[in-house]
Amino acid sequence: MSMVRYQPFGLLNQLYREMDNAFGLPGEHAAGDEAVTSDWLPSVDIREEENAFVIHADVPGVDPKDIDIHMENGVLTVKGERETVDEETRKQYRRVERVRGQFYRRFTLPDTADADQITARVDKGVLEVRIPKHARVLPRKIQIEG
Repeated sequence: MSMVRYQPFGLLNQLYREMDNAFGLPGEHAAGDEAVTSDWLPSVDIREEENAFVIHADVPGVDPKDIDIHMENGVLTVKGERETVDEETRKQYRRVERVRGQFYRRFTLPDTADADQITARVDKGVLEVRIPKHARVLPRKIQIEG
């Protein structure tokens, strides 16, 4: 069983984001720093395996050198930028649907996450961040002297 920090408005904020996505809104109800500092938010899947947590984020068109990942105080931050088009080139477009600019995502991880062993790679526009878990500490019987 993993321990996760309680976020009292987590479900409500998720509902707002899903409603915004359903109606094609830019996400004015998104909570936290992500909405304030992001031009777009990559979609993510988070999976827990026996020995690791795995995050997959859709980042097509983002150069891996433009992605920054760091972990501090149990919070994993993934940020980066999809290159923007200069104003002169933008005038040539007749339709623009792909979002460009900065993205910023934060994930609170349980204490079992091993920050020193995190790895990341990009394959076909999908960022995979693998966060191993600390080895389980087995209970130890203490002998009583006397």
